[in-house]
Amino acid sequence: MLADGLRRALTLLLRGDPEVLGIAALSIRVALVATLLACLIGVPIGFAIGTTRFRGRRTALTVLNTMLAFPTVLVGLLVWLLLARSGPLGGLGLLYTWWAIVLAEIVLAAPIAAALTAAAVQGIDPRVRRTALTLGAPAWRVHWVVAREVRFALLSAVVVSFGRVLAEVGAAMIVGGNIRHQTRTLTTAVALATSQGDFSLAIALGLVLLALALTVNVLLHMLQGRGDAGAA
Repeated sequence: MLADGLRRALTLLLRGDPEVLGIAALSIRVALVATLLACLIGVPIGFAIGTTRFRGRRTALTVLNTMLAFPTVLVGLLVWLLLARSGPLGGLGLLYTWWAIVLAEIVLAAPIAAALTAAAVQGIDPRVRRTALTLGAPAWRVHWVVAREVRFALLSAVVVSFGRVLAEVGAAMIVGGNIRHQTRTLTTAVALATSQGDFSLAIALGLVLLALALTVNVLLHMLQGRGDAGAA
């Protein structure tokens, strides 16, 4: 059954099946938008926590690390309650749209970006900041120097956030509704196809999902390799 499903899956991919391509395109759009917004929120928060000392900093780090393991279905439920007609954001009409999925994915990915950024900034040599301050650099310049030192760690945070968004299924199913041509992503489509016994479509979508994840990680390693070569 697996071999037959794989053969039919390859046929769907090579033929450019519109169903597969449409689902993949929507998944990429959701993942890119959600990752961008999550990193715009999470990276500055992580940078602030990692570079400053303030009361409650340890608690903030604990909250971030706890949110890394936040159940996706619980996030989906909370976002659903916010976007439902009787919820505080119900008037926006976002429930069961791809923007609802984006919002849920932001809640899941932003803590990842923040936690990884904070860990990267904390690991930098303190002499880097002290040297920049000694030379009279303004605050924004000091932050820029620190960001350059950990740029590949920040890039890794973006990639991990993208992977989290791309592979998520629970929240997307709850707030998106898995509506064909509207909110059906790769992961929710795989779950539906499997439950319906359409293993060829499930395998085809799984292969696309795997290819996307592999491509992102290969690009990350290529950029890191160029950075190491430039530093050498």
